[in-house]
Amino acid sequence: MTPATLELIHTAGTRQTVNVPITVFANGHDWSTFLPSQRLEVTGRLAEPSPGDLVAAILLVQGSPRVLTPPSGIQTVAGALRAGLRGAADALPADQRGLLPGLVVGDVSRMDPQVASDLKEAGLSHLNAVSGANLAIVAGAALALSRVLGLSLPLRAVLAAIAMLAFAVVARPSPSVLRALLMGLAAVIALGTGRSKDGLAALSATVLLLVLFAPDLARSYGFALSVAATAGILILAPRWRDRLSSPRNEGGSQQDCGQAREREGHRCHEGDVSSDGGGAKVPCRRLPRWMAEAVAVPVAAQVAVTPVLVLMSGQLTPVAVVANLLVAPAVAPATLLGFGAALVAPVWPEGARLLVIPAGYAVGWIVTVARWAVNLPFATVPWPGGLPGLGLLLVAVAVAIPILRRRAWRAVALTVAGAALTAVLVIRPIAGSWPPKGWLMVMCDVGQGDGLVVAAGPGRGVVVDTGPDPIAMDRCLRRIGVDDVPLLVLTHPHADHVDGLPGVLRNRRVGAVVVSPQRTGTRSSAHISAMLAHQHIPEWTASPGTRWRFGPSELTVLAPDLAQTEMNGHGEGSAINNSSVVVHVRWRSGSILLSGDLETEAQEELLRRVSVRADILKTPHHGSNRQSPDFLSAVGARAALISVGADNDYGHPALSTLTLLRRLGASIYRTDKSGDLAVVEREGEMAVVSRGL
Repeated sequence: MTPATLELIHTAGTRQTVNVPITVFANGHDWSTFLPSQRLEVTGRLAEPSPGDLVAAILLVQGSPRVLTPPSGIQTVAGALRAGLRGAADALPADQRGLLPGLVVGDVSRMDPQVASDLKEAGLSHLNAVSGANLAIVAGAALALSRVLGLSLPLRAVLAAIAMLAFAVVARPSPSVLRALLMGLAAVIALGTGRSKDGLAALSATVLLLVLFAPDLARSYGFALSVAATAGILILAPRWRDRLSSPRNEGGSQQDCGQAREREGHRCHEGDVSSDGGGAKVPCRRLPRWMAEAVAVPVAAQVAVTPVLVLMSGQLTPVAVVANLLVAPAVAPATLLGFGAALVAPVWPEGARLLVIPAGYAVGWIVTVARWAVNLPFATVPWPGGLPGLGLLLVAVAVAIPILRRRAWRAVALTVAGAALTAVLVIRPIAGSWPPKGWLMVMCDVGQGDGLVVAAGPGRGVVVDTGPDPIAMDRCLRRIGVDDVPLLVLTHPHADHVDGLPGVLRNRRVGAVVVSPQRTGTRSSAHISAMLAHQHIPEWTASPGTRWRFGPSELTVLAPDLAQTEMNGHGEGSAINNSSVVVHVRWRSGSILLSGDLETEAQEELLRRVSVRADILKTPHHGSNRQSPDFLSAVGARAALISVGADNDYGHPALSTLTLLRRLGASIYRTDKSGDLAVVEREGEMAVVSRGL
């Protein structure tokens, strides 16, 4: 999907010249290689745009485009710089390789989805979209260089303006880049003419000009977030910095330690207390100014964007302030080294790789902080979205301000907040750690799909299916501390069971992968085989009677039978469901039957061949209505686990299945109601506990 300008339309022998903005939807690798300013000829169909979109039409392209003109010289150079940075970044690990171009020039084409998700949930997603911070770093470097060269003030301003314009072309003019560019140009004009710099006036003028000439920005959340963050930094951050860095006397007014020192004629160190001449004590304890600014800027930005985030996503991100504070020292080195690598790469690729290596350390720190932040309790807090959520936020602020302004109330509020934080960060993990001690299996809440982890020893787990989402599967494995997967079982090649495979492979050793011998769904199976071959992971086919023992768990394959013919059911994909690998897992305290997505025909065939009795049942096919009463009765499970997505479109689990399970005396546990589920051993017996949503 890309924006474009429609210039000429040929329809049924007619030719019409136009000049209107459109949005293009197209398939094919060619489109990722095109650069701005190129003219193309395509065949397609025009459709009406979505209500409120400020484009004339949507163009649905059919077939491959024909290139009419090459890109302009400037865009060719910009494209070469971006490609050079991508090539140089190949020397880095995969997560850093994708983030560095995103951090430097906004190129997220190779961004690891897991890293992107971590950045978003940690309040760091602005790092993979070029913003004012990147532009300020480049402009600052240009000003520093011009000062070393001894250039006059006007020439310094010109050099900074050229650097910002060049950077904006290379990074492409996103809303945040346009906002920062116009503000930066206003600042360098003020610098070059010797006028005072008024950031708020520059921001106001920038917003008015951009909305006037690009009115679609008025509906852009990205633009709103950029403007709000900048306004917070301009208006709130200086005041908060001064309050944090300036001392207070007992009455609450601010005094500077230097003034107290001049009055009294003696040195006043931080942490000392000196007299103001009238007997009052002036404490000189304060944060260093650089530290106060480092704290005030991310706090002010986060406070300012919170109303927009509530409108946009209906959640709060308390961890964002801490995360931004921790990554701040790494942003400037990564940006400067990365931009230097982009400039050097077209003429000296080896030199670009040398610059990328230290940039990788800085980017690696950002990835580490994001990964740590999202695993903190309450990293994101659900909040009503839209106007009701915004109204509730205003009420909360209206209550909080008077409380925080009164010393006694503030002390009480901070005490309560401290106690709550202690309970969340210390007491809760001790009392209710996840997974529970003695866990035998975890059913991950992966949405509409299956993702199971069977205990295989400390830090190890046998994974049975990977769910539909790599991010959700990776997060679950991280939560339970599994970094070694001696065996991975993919019961059948449906997306809700195998698309999360990259999440299991991420930063983990996988010993071997077991797949069904029934090669239904050949296209998906071929994709899986190619992925495993690329990772040099052995692929085995399951056969009944195969047995493994890992730690406390013994796994035995029960189905499908190698001689079994394809069993079609009543719905699309039934043959693939019926070819599911079925695994019986036994522990010292009991057993569970992992039945994949078996439907009625395969359940009854399995029942004729082997004993299927187990203490716990992983309910087949997410509790669909395609269940054999004889099969469920023969299993005799006292607990039934159902992995299912909330509000799914399939009607899972079916009411008939839930009724049947209850009639058979089974307790029902569902991931859509309880989140992750764990089978644990307690006093020699098995129990099922939930993590809770």
